[in-house]
Amino acid sequence: MERKYDVIVVGAGHAGNEAAAAAANMGCSTLLITMDMTKIGQMSCNPAMGGIAKGQIVREIDALGGYSGIVSDRTAIQFRMLNRSKGPAMWSPRTQNDRMRFSETWRYLLEQTPKIDFWQDMVVEILVGGGKVQGVRTGLGICFTGNNVIITSGTFLNGVIHIGEKQFGGGRIGEKRAEGLTEQLVSLGFTAGRMKTGTPPRIDGRSLDYTRMEEQQGDAVPGKFSYLDTPRLEKQRSCWITYTNPLVHEMLATGFEQSPMFAGRIQGVGPRYCPSIEDKITRFADRDRHQLFAEPEGWDTVEVYVNGFSTSLPEDVQQKALELIPGFEKARMFRPGYAIEYDFFPPDQLKHTLETKDLPGLFMAGQINGTTGYEEAACQGLVAGINAALRVRDEAPFVLGRDEAYIGVLIDDLISKGTDEPYRMFTSRAEFRTLLRQDNADLRLTPRAHAIGLASEERLRRVGSKREGTVALEKLLASHKPDAETWAPLLSHFGTDPVSQRTALAAILARPQSDMATLRSAFPEVEAVLRPYGPLGDEIAEQAEISAKYAGYLAKEREMASKMSRLDHIPLPLDYDYQRLQSLSTEARNKLSHIRPETLGQASRISGVNPTDIAVLLVSLGR
Repeated sequence: MERKYDVIVVGAGHAGNEAAAAAANMGCSTLLITMDMTKIGQMSCNPAMGGIAKGQIVREIDALGGYSGIVSDRTAIQFRMLNRSKGPAMWSPRTQNDRMRFSETWRYLLEQTPKIDFWQDMVVEILVGGGKVQGVRTGLGICFTGNNVIITSGTFLNGVIHIGEKQFGGGRIGEKRAEGLTEQLVSLGFTAGRMKTGTPPRIDGRSLDYTRMEEQQGDAVPGKFSYLDTPRLEKQRSCWITYTNPLVHEMLATGFEQSPMFAGRIQGVGPRYCPSIEDKITRFADRDRHQLFAEPEGWDTVEVYVNGFSTSLPEDVQQKALELIPGFEKARMFRPGYAIEYDFFPPDQLKHTLETKDLPGLFMAGQINGTTGYEEAACQGLVAGINAALRVRDEAPFVLGRDEAYIGVLIDDLISKGTDEPYRMFTSRAEFRTLLRQDNADLRLTPRAHAIGLASEERLRRVGSKREGTVALEKLLASHKPDAETWAPLLSHFGTDPVSQRTALAAILARPQSDMATLRSAFPEVEAVLRPYGPLGDEIAEQAEISAKYAGYLAKEREMASKMSRLDHIPLPLDYDYQRLQSLSTEARNKLSHIRPETLGQASRISGVNPTDIAVLLVSLGR
């Protein structure tokens, strides 16, 4: 097989798969190296994609031409739009997925992607020469050459698995860990750290009593992630809700002396927003119960994932505690929950392209950068793959701003602020979340992806039609003004104040009590505008409704984003000598010297750098 590639991707998890697909679809010869070809796109933890803020990321990946949304739609067993009771900025799509088909579909799509080769092996060394990347060496002693290497190692770098007092090496249960890379990168000057994550036990669904649990069905009209013509769910599987209780907590506490977390055997920092069950009952001792979800692992399996019961307690304690949960009295365990520690590299060592600052051609994406979650990993892989391909083509880098995408927020947070705990995306992290909704990811990002050769012509045409239809509908809503008599029954139906004169549809739609669906049925003119756009009509109507109801908020955020972007367009040299600027605060000099921001906007978002420091930098740059 060929030994020289444009881009080499190490690891075939969510980050590695998106990286390989992006690089290959942008015309680069790409090699994807994985330790096990049967585990490509493995869902190591919960069998689900999306959720709060994460669903927005999956839609952004899809809008950019990535595969995660397509894979999720093709393997979904349930769809729910979360936060429907809140404003559209908070709406977050989520799918429950068939774990085995998810991995199978990822492999199929990658194998159907021209320019991707595969190799099953462990990468033990990054080949470096002349101060830049030259390729990789595998455990079999085979060298593959290439000037762009993307490491997406997940939890495998020196991974250690903990179950009670037992501990053993592994990247996932039953899989060996990756050794050698951390030590080499540290010898090259990189800083490494340790993090921890965990997973719950898996249960035989035939042993559960679902009559004692609360059923959680999918949406009556299920949506999907991809903007392409992926299948919509015609049938769905339910999840089930149950709760812990004081007896469960007492039983769990009997294992605390053997807990690797409480005994200090785990040194890595765990995810604060997804704590283990033993951590929950300790930190929230005043609560007598915690919610659990019994989630099916697929269409054709009885395996159940116990969401909310992540643990590293001894397996016998896990079993006894489970049997005290309503519906789990006769539960049979397939395998116990466990914690895993692994190496990561603080992300302030990266550029916004996810290329390392000190070793040209080396990119990092996913959990190696200190994040947690499939979606966070996948979007990093996509950005790393894009930028590796652009580097091959000697073209300008691809960087998303905080006002352009949740992906831009995530990467900017990592690079500018670093992280000392597994980073998870939330809507609250995005200051422009009203602009960054899940429904408009295609309008925001597909033109940018098409410009670099990633998003297809089909995607661009679709976005063009959606934009055109939205403009046409907004014009009608603003210009069509029925008289007060026509409005009277509708306003009474909405339960809102009457009008005394001709009033535009947009003005009524802006009222919180009104809705587009009613206007579509009441005014044939609206449906006449939407009809030529076929299936896109619903999306166009949604865009126009959001624009009418949130016009003031959207305008304010656009103004704020414009002000912020001015600083983001002022570059800072990576070798800028901040220590010579005595007018800067000591903390600012040290933080700026360590992080080496790429723009003045990034510098302004570094903790410890205040507005006075930015003013000093502006003066210095002016000189």
